[in-house]
Amino acid sequence: MTEMTAGYLPFHAAPKVPDYVPPAGAVDAHCHVFGPGDVFAYAPERKYTPCDAPKEQLFALRDHLGFARNVIVQASCHGKDNAALVDALEASNGMARGVAIVGADVTDDELRALDDAGVRGVRFNFIKRLVEATPHAVFERIAEKVARLGWHIVVYFEGQDLDEVAPLVRRLPGIVVVDHMGRPDLTAGVEGAGFRAFMDFLAEDARYWVKVSCPERLTVAGPPYDDVVPFARALVERFPDRVLWGTDWPHPNMKSHVPDDGALVDVIPRIAPTADLQRRLLVDNPMRLYWPEEGA
Repeated sequence: MTEMTAGYLPFHAAPKVPDYVPPAGAVDAHCHVFGPGDVFAYAPERKYTPCDAPKEQLFALRDHLGFARNVIVQASCHGKDNAALVDALEASNGMARGVAIVGADVTDDELRALDDAGVRGVRFNFIKRLVEATPHAVFERIAEKVARLGWHIVVYFEGQDLDEVAPLVRRLPGIVVVDHMGRPDLTAGVEGAGFRAFMDFLAEDARYWVKVSCPERLTVAGPPYDDVVPFARALVERFPDRVLWGTDWPHPNMKSHVPDDGALVDVIPRIAPTADLQRRLLVDNPMRLYWPEEGA
């Protein structure tokens, strides 16, 4: 068994049943599978080694929380080896879609195989503590290849890096989804220059979507994440047809606390205060992006 990075916090062993009941067909649109490491090896170049978090536990959590579907996102600890992701997608009976990590040398045949398995997007990571820097030209070559399949692109960066990443995003084809609200600096407030710049950036182009996820990762105050709610709610109310939500299970590299996934679900009605906004966030938007063949 692969040994976890020292100090790594495993996911919550017994999350609560949420008080909030998601609408029928709700999608957890950002989660991961890790290993198990003795079956799906972690990448040699990884910056951390997580606890194993296999598909069986992810699907059990989905049911426990009252969700119907998952979007499984490849994380940096597995690098460009998407085997664990594909295995989970193939075991989901069509109830999961995926976002992969690939290199510029990926072939059309490899991309078609990922598409057949249920992958619908590719992730570009700009978090410097997690990945080595990659020239923007490499991302553009990948984007050109995946655009032929109708995939979208997911970008992960921190708020202070918006000016560096935005020019690339503007050049990318198709829909671009920003992870975790662009990781704003909460101490500057929802009216701070950084978050206002991010909101203005999203308003530039209807191709730009955003995940209102990870209050546990962004918070300064801690649970119940009161300091994150105004940011997420501002995004949901301004861009109701371009927002997604996810647990981020199993919460890799959390340092402050182990989040209770049931408590995270209970944040949803605080950031999407009407039934209409909740349905768009949890059902309509992710279905349109990941299961468009199923219609409205």
